[in-house]
Amino acid sequence: MEDSGIVALYWAREERALEETQKAYGRYCYNIAWHVLYEKEDAEECVNDTWLRAWNSIPPNRPARLGLFLGTITRNLALDRWKGRRTLKRGGGETNLVLDEIAECVPDRHTVEDAMEAKELRRLINAFLHSLPEKDCNVFLRRYWYMEEYAEIAARYGLNLNTVKSSLFRTRSKLREYLEKEGLVI
Repeated sequence: MEDSGIVALYWAREERALEETQKAYGRYCYNIAWHVLYEKEDAEECVNDTWLRAWNSIPPNRPARLGLFLGTITRNLALDRWKGRRTLKRGGGETNLVLDEIAECVPDRHTVEDAMEAKELRRLINAFLHSLPEKDCNVFLRRYWYMEEYAEIAARYGLNLNTVKSSLFRTRSKLREYLEKEGLVI
């Protein structure tokens, strides 16, 4: 079923919308949650919570890109769950590493004033990503959006592990330079 048909089911408040969403995006959302949490039950729970959030937010929202809408919900839920687990037991893992890596070039925002700049930061990062060659952009997104491990990215694109690491290092450096050039203090 097309995304527009699924969204129409949500607007009509038909429960079949959830079944069609699971068919179309279940695996996609599970993979997003898995790469943040690395725990089957938690990932499955995030996916179920995603369907509930979608049900409660469509309407009034009418997402133009349902996959991106659902993926964002899943990622945010997974990160919230990860943060909750982390406060209970200060564990390590890939998610810590990914967040530490990207924190080198993207500032942490906690104040109200900084929240005002968050929209501009998103715009700048999107513009930066659009300026990258497609492969570099995809590798960057796989690491910092989908939180995939270096080895997974290398296998996906047929690259050497060190090539992936150095590519990400260079892209993070370019992002930092770009943001500083645009007037963002890091």
